[in-house]
Amino acid sequence: MTTNNETLAGDLAKAEDAIAELETKLAFQEHTIEALNEALSSQQMQIDKMQYQLRHVIDKIKGMEPSNIAKMSEETPPPHY
Repeated sequence: MTTNNETLAGDLAKAEDAIAELETKLAFQEHTIEALNEALSSQQMQIDKMQYQLRHVIDKIKGMEPSNIAKMSEETPPPHY
């Protein structure tokens, strides 16, 4: 009977060790998920800000008047040529 009790005690100790290891892994995963969530939220805010800025730049470019200065290829050569 003592051997049976020793076997059960050994099995119980192994199970407790396995549970402790799983709890440690779970805590690490929860921490990792929280860190990833914070990083994702921060990146999404940066993307939203850049999209707003890009829209603003596009609107400014669309609203620009064409230049009155001719391109070099369109310029007539000076009279002494």
